[in-house]
Amino acid sequence: MKKLFQEFCDKVVALDPSIRFAGISDEDGKLEATSERKGLKALLTPEERAQYAITAATRQYTRLRWEYILGRILYASSHYSKITRATIPIADENSRLSHVLLVSFDADTPNFHEIIIKKVIPLVHNNMSTFHAESQK
Repeated sequence: MKKLFQEFCDKVVALDPSIRFAGISDEDGKLEATSERKGLKALLTPEERAQYAITAATRQYTRLRWEYILGRILYASSHYSKITRATIPIADENSRLSHVLLVSFDADTPNFHEIIIKKVIPLVHNNMSTFHAESQK
């Protein structure tokens, strides 16, 4: 795993105490790095996380197809009884996907939308040039 992606995931987890997990995958869904809240008992195995990342990247491609009609996608979320998950596409101005950020929250987090909009997405935007440079390698 690349150090810069690991540091980024660590920063995401540190943004809010309700964030359980952060992972970043490339456009094909290959996990580049992950980070978990300290003391957390993971709900998914590493293999299940890898599978989830692949399906999340595939879904992001599908969502990006509709941006020209619906507008730019900020994130998508799924609410399970044990967890809330969000996927945030990292794409260039032409909607070319370079990475996908996966973030998990405690299931009872009432303000996850606010956390994503005010904390996570600004951190992503501040690192866009790094993500795009890495996708060109």
